[in-house]
Amino acid sequence: MEAGKLYLLPTTLGSETTPHVIPAEVAEIAKATRFFAVEDIKSTRRFLRKLDRSFPIDETIFFELNKKTLPEQLSAMLKPIADGHHVAIVSEAGCPGIADPGANLVALAHKNKIQVAPLVGPSSILLALIGSGFNGQEFAFHGYLPRERKDRIRKMKEYETSARKHNATHIFMDTPFRNMHILEDLLNELMDDTYLCIASNLTMPDERIQTMKVSDWRENAYDFGKIPALFVIGKPA
Repeated sequence: MEAGKLYLLPTTLGSETTPHVIPAEVAEIAKATRFFAVEDIKSTRRFLRKLDRSFPIDETIFFELNKKTLPEQLSAMLKPIADGHHVAIVSEAGCPGIADPGANLVALAHKNKIQVAPLVGPSSILLALIGSGFNGQEFAFHGYLPRERKDRIRKMKEYETSARKHNATHIFMDTPFRNMHILEDLLNELMDDTYLCIASNLTMPDERIQTMKVSDWRENAYDFGKIPALFVIGKPA
């Protein structure tokens, strides 16, 4: 019997429709899979029903793969592969393994000589990078900023210095309800001629991605609180 694969299956970034962000071949793989290791079972079920209204949810096995998953629980998620079935990792939004759970299961798959197959789909981090106009040769994603304001500001200034001196691009985020606090700190603490890109609700009907100097942002800032957003500090190419 031929062994299955471990797919890294992308999902949408929140859109109710899928064709413009999930390639048709990727959708077909998802619809043919019956074993999923997922960050959130409810959101994955909704996603599968978006792909196919008749998807057999009741005939599908879902393993929870999140920050509460214990290392000893991972092996069970790969067991169907030895029996010839495919298993797909799905995060709550975008591509699994990028600022989301999945890397630990992928590492275990490699250790056990299981074929890992990443699939094409939306990544808010890469979309923000390529839409910013900043250097795509040298960049870093830093995840969430520190909660303490003094530590947060220190990080922002580190990114600013690196961007100005080394032309490096720095991408970061925070929880949506803190978006406006992050923007306020950026506009208060960064230099006037530092370039900042803000990308919000990417792939959604109201998506917005805009790059300006900090001085211009002070005059044209808008309220994007409580929606997913990424912040990018860099220099125009």
